[in-house]
Amino acid sequence: MTKTNLITGFLGSGKTTTLRHLLTLKPEGEKWAVLVNEFGEIGIDGALLAESGAVLKEIPGGCMCCVNGLPMQVGLNMLLQQTKPDRLLIEPTGLGHPKQILSLLTSDVYSNWLTLNATLCLLDPRQLSEQRVIENENFRDQLAAADVIVANKADVTQESDRQALEKWFSEHGRERRLVVASQGEIAPALLDLPRLNHTELPDGQHHHAHISKRGLAALSLPEKQRWRRALNEAGGFTSCGWIFDGETVFDTAGILDWARAAPVDRVKGIIRIKEGALMINRQGNDLEIETRSMAPLDSRIELITQNETQWNVLQSSLLRIRLSCKD
Repeated sequence: MTKTNLITGFLGSGKTTTLRHLLTLKPEGEKWAVLVNEFGEIGIDGALLAESGAVLKEIPGGCMCCVNGLPMQVGLNMLLQQTKPDRLLIEPTGLGHPKQILSLLTSDVYSNWLTLNATLCLLDPRQLSEQRVIENENFRDQLAAADVIVANKADVTQESDRQALEKWFSEHGRERRLVVASQGEIAPALLDLPRLNHTELPDGQHHHAHISKRGLAALSLPEKQRWRRALNEAGGFTSCGWIFDGETVFDTAGILDWARAAPVDRVKGIIRIKEGALMINRQGNDLEIETRSMAPLDSRIELITQNETQWNVLQSSLLRIRLSCKD
């Protein structure tokens, strides 16, 4: 039986950062697996988690939460049957609805394969003051389905945010456990808490188009193609992502300026620079960066927004800050 946790949270709440932290605490001798789903087609999280020591399976394009979520079932079956992990962590897209995932994990099909433990939901308390976020059905239902609510980003929240969190929790927390964290640093013991929340959730609206023609693979480059772009639209959000080959190197200052100035809600990427790799994570005006000495196999960057955006203009400026390329 594989101990399994669903780790949810709205866009930019810190799910991947939390996963990276938990994977650093994996007990020696245990085999962990991660099933991760992203709204866009590029597949950033796989590169970010590549050195974690866990077995990773990516499902691009937001397909995990569908009623007929075949990619989710295929990916889950592959991990359980081929890997036989001691623990499985499942990270759905921040724009996904949890009902169908929980229904699948608690179905008779998996009763002899996995034990579903507590569901964790990451929350940026500042989002409780954003009307368009608290009115989002996925945001509300992710919190409603949680056993543990992780109020993340305590290092950047203000007193008004903490008061909003206390008010929300007093009204909606009920039997849930509240944990306050910074940078996703939570205790791994939370993963062993039992699943006690059996709230009946409404059906989530089907917001996105299927991209099952690519199966479970994140976007890749055909031979000799230097770069490509992919778009995905759903539920009022649009993602636009780019992948560049391993011979393309970006100017560090240039890519940071580009990421800061992009008129979007979310920027996430892992980029080849002269010094190695640059990881970019921007939610709103919050920009986090990290460098690695070992360069990734390719460069991937993805933007998500609810606003009308001139993607061709952003693309032109992105192409201009490449230091080396052959096209």
